Amino acid sequence: MTATTAAGNARHARHARHARTGGPEDGSKLMEHIAGWAFVVVFAMLVTQIGLL
Repeated sequence: MTATTAAGNARHARHARHARTGGPEDGSKLMEHIAGWAFVVVFAMLVTQIGLL
């Protein structure tokens, strides 16, 4: 490994730590699944009421 690649790798690692753009991690996906399934049910009711199915 040359000094140039070592410096480039160190710079890349530093930017990788600061480039995280995700939201907060709550660890539990329960509310996300409940909201998703609620959306599916509401959408299905809308489709059947309009008569598209």
